[in-house]
Amino acid sequence: MSDWHTATVTARTPSANGLTDWVLDIGGTPLVGSHVHPGQYVQLRLPGGEAGMFAIASPPAPSGTTWEFLLKDEGSLPSALLHLPVGARVEVTRPVGRGFPMEKARGRDLLLFASGSGISAIRPVIAAVRQERGAYGQVTLHFGARTPDSFAYQGELKQWQQDGVRVLCTVSRPGASGWQGLTGYVQAHLGEERLEHAIAFLCGPHDMVQDVMAQLGQRGVPRSAVFLNY
Repeated sequence: MSDWHTATVTARTPSANGLTDWVLDIGGTPLVGSHVHPGQYVQLRLPGGEAGMFAIASPPAPSGTTWEFLLKDEGSLPSALLHLPVGARVEVTRPVGRGFPMEKARGRDLLLFASGSGISAIRPVIAAVRQERGAYGQVTLHFGARTPDSFAYQGELKQWQQDGVRVLCTVSRPGASGWQGLTGYVQAHLGEERLEHAIAFLCGPHDMVQDVMAQLGQRGVPRSAVFLNY
């Protein structure tokens, strides 16, 4: 069986400055039902071209026939994918990576950290929490972006909060935007609550991930309670 399968581009919608919500139809392929853990990712490529890794931004769905991605217009492959017309064909692999262990978070406070396009891997986690909100303690999303118009899924943030997820948005380069919220980096806004019994899921640039893990360690969160999606 080939490692690559053909899927069809069905939608592309601006999500934030430099970010696009991009949807593939995988119907009729062995990929249906293969996405089982929030945070998993796939390889994408144009037929015969170079491949790249992309996190699936939609939650696992046993019978689902579409996968969502959050593409950043940076680099030759993402740019090429973003310029494809609806109906174009791309090649995609089965999901890989451990994803995030939702079962380990049950009954505990959950800290979610995402920066920029890293929110794509965290979004399915939030979907799982919202489906079974009572199974988790306090859930807090620390979401960082460079500028106020760089937050993906802005239309969903309010709904996440209404469904019991505390959302803290932090801007690192507010400039003259008039931004009135948190500034700096997500790891600077952990608050004063006790964290030593919490579990944390992280996705973002390497430096951000390392800094967050260091801050969590100082606050008593053991490394065994901090998870990446790969």
